[in-house]
Amino acid sequence: MKVLGEMKRRNVFRIGMAYIVAAWVLIQLGNILAGNLQAPEWVMGVVITLLVAGLPIVLYFTWTFALTTDGLRKETDVARYDNLVRKSGDKLDYVTMALLAVVVGMVTLDRYMPIPDDPVSKDKAPVQAVVEPEPVIDENSIAVLPFTNMSAEADQAYFSDGLSEELLNALTQVDGLQVASRTSSFAYKNDIRNIRQIARALRVANILEGSVRKVGDRLRITAQLIDASTDRHLWSDSYDRDMTDIFQIQDEIANAIVSALTTELGVGLQAVNVQSATDNLDAYDLFLKARELFIARENLPTSWQLLEQATHLDPQFARAWEALAAVHSVATSWFPGDGMNHEALALAAAHKALEIEPGLSMPYAVIGMKHQTTGEGYAGAIRNLDIAIANDPKNATAWLWRAITLKDMGYIDQAVSDLRQCLSIDPEYIICSQYLATSLLGTGEIEAAVRQFESTMEDNFHSTDDTFVSYYVQTGQRKMALLVAALALRNEFAPVKDWIEAIENPDEDHSARITRFNEWGEAHNIDVCDMDSVAVALQRVDCFPTIENAGLMWQPDTAYYRKTAAFKDFVNTHLMEYWQEHGFPAQCRDLGDGDFECD
Repeated sequence: MKVLGEMKRRNVFRIGMAYIVAAWVLIQLGNILAGNLQAPEWVMGVVITLLVAGLPIVLYFTWTFALTTDGLRKETDVARYDNLVRKSGDKLDYVTMALLAVVVGMVTLDRYMPIPDDPVSKDKAPVQAVVEPEPVIDENSIAVLPFTNMSAEADQAYFSDGLSEELLNALTQVDGLQVASRTSSFAYKNDIRNIRQIARALRVANILEGSVRKVGDRLRITAQLIDASTDRHLWSDSYDRDMTDIFQIQDEIANAIVSALTTELGVGLQAVNVQSATDNLDAYDLFLKARELFIARENLPTSWQLLEQATHLDPQFARAWEALAAVHSVATSWFPGDGMNHEALALAAAHKALEIEPGLSMPYAVIGMKHQTTGEGYAGAIRNLDIAIANDPKNATAWLWRAITLKDMGYIDQAVSDLRQCLSIDPEYIICSQYLATSLLGTGEIEAAVRQFESTMEDNFHSTDDTFVSYYVQTGQRKMALLVAALALRNEFAPVKDWIEAIENPDEDHSARITRFNEWGEAHNIDVCDMDSVAVALQRVDCFPTIENAGLMWQPDTAYYRKTAAFKDFVNTHLMEYWQEHGFPAQCRDLGDGDFECD
């Protein structure tokens, strides 16, 4: 009590209270000034830190010193000035009350004063807020979210994801039912948003979600169908079964959903017939594991090894052969120097899948893409891709691959149409979006192309396309061009400036720039000819055309190449027969006697 009394006598409490109130006022004023001056956020952090640090210092000086008529004196020397100390304390009370009045006034103004409208000049109409229209959502639409893995082992997630995808694939067979793509739906795995928000983002009216618990060969699957607009459960059920019943469970769930939607919406949806893909459950398990790795592009060698094991366990497992064809088809570009003939392996697996199940789609798509370099050339490629799309019109990859082939052949308008169809099936298909952007450049729809490209960059910053470097240079957006070029090369010390300057000065001699790029490429084990737009800017005619990068011929910046004899030789060798039978591309004209010209 003696210490408290001494602190009171020395005005420690009064000084502390006055300091805290004054600090609060200073912080409020600082916030106002910082906002008006557009000061960085750290400024107020420094101010608050200094004020907090100052409190113990002020209290120490208050305890140690006293204000007297002779100035500051140590407290031990001013006992006779008690009366003055008391008067100082009274003045501090007045100061504190004044500061509190300021605080009350500021709080009152902040709470009750109306916020003034932004001034609008008399000669200008106020800007109207842009209200985005609600997306039109078809009632006959559904998204299958990834089922939650409830198994004790975390590595069983591939199974719950695989089951979800199998159900999604089953529902896509239902005429009249719109099903959100796997890419779109699986983007919301472990998402914290509620059902209504996810459904709105996916533009579907209904959501299927559930969980899977796998213990040995026993399964417990729960599933529920939810009306996203009301959060009402239209159907739910649980299944405790053996693994041997996996395909029957898929059939029951899919048909229960069809039945629930038919009852709810009063429309006739056809029943689903889920066929058993294999009688070997070990092969099916390997298939699900491999497919998960393939989709994620995490470990393609492990993926094809698992599929090889699956086809060994069940040589009649058509979908495993189909998946193996797809993996080897992609591996051709991922592992070009691994000593394996992935093209031959892809074709062999595709033909085996069709031998077992001729109605599959993806094997025809794989054969179509490989026909460009082997077999019947572009004519065979288009024919097989047409069959792939006819067998499964919702195979977005088949639409993409046909678009790429059509673009390589010069039919850019048709490629744009196919790419838009690809994105209507799977709006999150980044590669379709990338190809659409570059194809729109080829049709002269520049504004639409740039919008598509920049939208793709927003969705996936690293999904840049170096084709647009030239556009940004030519429109005076040099910094944007440098950014896109740097992202495209993805390597330190790349001679990006040489690339930009080659675009800015197309008529200059690029020999020195080519030398610098070649030296950089050799140091980083990169072939300049593999960097399409760099080769175009440096006018490396020796880099193209080949079957693998025939699309280079139709870029806006390769008009110079389309006037060369090499271009005509390529067309006469690979395209002329098809053009003469099916019509010339829009930018090319038949001059007769086997001659032609292209813009």
